[in-house]
Amino acid sequence: MTTDLLYDGPADAAATFVFAHGAGAGMRSDFMQRMAEELAARGIRVVRFEFPYMQAKSAGGRAGAPDRAPVLLQTWKDVLRQVSGTRLVIGGKSMGGRIASMIADDVSAAGLVCLGYPFHPPKQPEKLRTAHLANLRTPTLIVQGTRDTFGTRDEVGAYTLSAQIELLWIEDGDHSLVPRKRGGHDPERAQSEAIAAVAEFVLGASERRAAPVPTR
Repeated sequence: MTTDLLYDGPADAAATFVFAHGAGAGMRSDFMQRMAEELAARGIRVVRFEFPYMQAKSAGGRAGAPDRAPVLLQTWKDVLRQVSGTRLVIGGKSMGGRIASMIADDVSAAGLVCLGYPFHPPKQPEKLRTAHLANLRTPTLIVQGTRDTFGTRDEVGAYTLSAQIELLWIEDGDHSLVPRKRGGHDPERAQSEAIAAVAEFVLGASERRAAPVPTR
């Protein structure tokens, strides 16, 4: 199946980030748009796409529930077959990042980025979505708000996660990494911190992937 792709950044970029949206908003949401534009300004090629249910909504259809996991997983694989390049970092916002994390090892991704990982549904901490993260082999960056209702810092600290996973905590950030102004935090600064960390990780993951394997 062919999926429409939205590109930002130089076509000859050294690093490509394939970026999936979350459950409630599509690839042109303010969050996705700013992240793509800022990463592109740093020399990264960003590729966005939409899952079938969101494509239907974007085309003027009814707002339905997200597709079931098999469809989401297959869409990711179909998209990666369309994207040129061999050193791809994959990931996304919330659900998009979670689904990417389920295929990252299988597709030999150079890296994985999850922005607001949904460790569990809100108010249901017992329904964990972490089993596959314990043995993840792909270098991974998870950027998480400390008060994210899908997984707070205290909750995540108790999980068994792969040593390949690096966590960046945005102080007082919510599921979209936005802190509360009344708490003395600067939302603009918080988002800039997240973008800078993602850019550094994507560029570094690409370089590590490109390095030759030493011979003896």
